[in-house]
Amino acid sequence: MPNVAIVGATGAVGQEFLKILVERNFPVEELRLLATKRSAGKKILWQGREIEVQETTHDSFKGIDIALFAGGSSSTEFAPSAVKSGAVVIDNSSAYRLDPEVPLVVPEVNPEDVKWHKGIIANPNCSTIIMAVALKPIFDLAGIKRVVVSTYQAVSGAGREGIEELEGQVHDWAQGEELKSQTFPYQIAFNLIPRIDVFQEGDYTKEEWKMVKETQKIFHVDTMPITATTVRVPVLRSHSESINIETERSVGLEEVKAAFQKAPGVIVEDNPAEDRYPMPWFTSDTDEVYVGRIRKDFSIENGINLWVVGDQIRKGAATNTIQIAELLL
Repeated sequence: MPNVAIVGATGAVGQEFLKILVERNFPVEELRLLATKRSAGKKILWQGREIEVQETTHDSFKGIDIALFAGGSSSTEFAPSAVKSGAVVIDNSSAYRLDPEVPLVVPEVNPEDVKWHKGIIANPNCSTIIMAVALKPIFDLAGIKRVVVSTYQAVSGAGREGIEELEGQVHDWAQGEELKSQTFPYQIAFNLIPRIDVFQEGDYTKEEWKMVKETQKIFHVDTMPITATTVRVPVLRSHSESINIETERSVGLEEVKAAFQKAPGVIVEDNPAEDRYPMPWFTSDTDEVYVGRIRKDFSIENGINLWVVGDQIRKGAATNTIQIAELLL
């Protein structure tokens, strides 16, 4: 059984790792919990044993087989040391995702890419993972000519601070008090912010470019035309995406729905007559990507519209990481 380290064990994704290792019955010999100096010394109960959190250092990975990095600056600082110690790193930060030497893996889409790792495997951006799982059945069925995606991203995508800020603002609003914004550039309660991460080339945000470039890498189609608009919405958990796909060949809606029904990691929730479609409230704390509102786009010849929702802390981060670890085993 492998010795496993979790870097960032006290954060939202690190805590989710601990839950998912148990849920998926992942075999663990020794579990080493690592975090910043500030969190060192905390005790975490896991599987009936109390484990003390240690400060992450370059010597933290001796004897470790698999190191799960929850994200953040610790990846660039400590991942090379973990690899040097003989561990395979599965990293949630954006540091290595577009490195041509590092596989970027969604197990339902490109599991075979795990085979060529050189010590580090990157976990894609949460919105990218959710979209890639939904695109894969259509990619295999009819080819993809173009993708237009708009996201509706939960505040927990910005970490625990995002959740606390939305809850605090709703509370203050109800009390008639002034609303304070620190995590987000504007009030997020009762508002939408059409900017996630920093602005970059062409006035697209870093989050939008992640969805474009990471998806192209995962599908091994560097020229796949994708355009994205990413929006923060006042939802606690689970990201939603409106995806418009132009396919290479004409395909019937029944074929598309059948492909989704068979696809791993996908739940089809699509029944307009009964008012059924995916929503963040109901997909939170689950591992599947939910697909609904499947319909023809009548404005182009081979167009399909989808509404896709997934829990970005689980499938968008922690669960995908553990699934990659399972591929390693």
